[in-house]
Amino acid sequence: MDFKKFTRPAAGATGSSPGYIALKGFRSGFRGYELTSIRMEDAEKIMQWRNEQISALRQKKPLTPDEQRNYFEKVVKPSFSQKQPDLVLLRFCYENKLIGYGGLVHIDWTNERAEISFLLETERAKDSFQYGRDCSVFLNLLMRCAFDTLDLNKINTYSYSHRTAHVNAVEASGLRRDGVLRQDTKVDGEWVDAVISSCLKSEYLKQFPPPE
Repeated sequence: MDFKKFTRPAAGATGSSPGYIALKGFRSGFRGYELTSIRMEDAEKIMQWRNEQISALRQKKPLTPDEQRNYFEKVVKPSFSQKQPDLVLLRFCYENKLIGYGGLVHIDWTNERAEISFLLETERAKDSFQYGRDCSVFLNLLMRCAFDTLDLNKINTYSYSHRTAHVNAVEASGLRRDGVLRQDTKVDGEWVDAVISSCLKSEYLKQFPPPE
């Protein structure tokens, strides 16, 4: 994929939610894919996907509708109006259909870094080729948000080793493997490693230099 054709952030994100003021109307797209601010009405679909894919997450038990509503009302919604929010969640669409979500969490504004979050629609995630493509596009669009719009210096991700398609997509998207935390967590009763990968703004700019 020629990621140099990704669109730069543009003003005027649409949707019933106002979006994050920190993102300044961020919207980025590529060949039918689009990444924009999360909407409050996305909560139910996201809860469904999370509950169907618990083994891919740090989530320990299925979410209830009340828990999800409370999280969006008390954590996500207030972050829209914060200049330096702790998290930035984004909706990931293909041909105007919501197919996933993710963003930047545990944002450390002092040290200009954040952790990547990503979850794909359950059915699309079952196809390793489709997952690899979708995840790679998401990560490259997210880099524009992190480095061009939020001016962060570093983004990183923790990937469970049993998710081979995810680990491969992360590294194919330009993130470098920093190390492995051996037997870091149990999934379905079995120990799995956590693969830590990251990308620096300087590395991103070498791949996608700003227009002159």
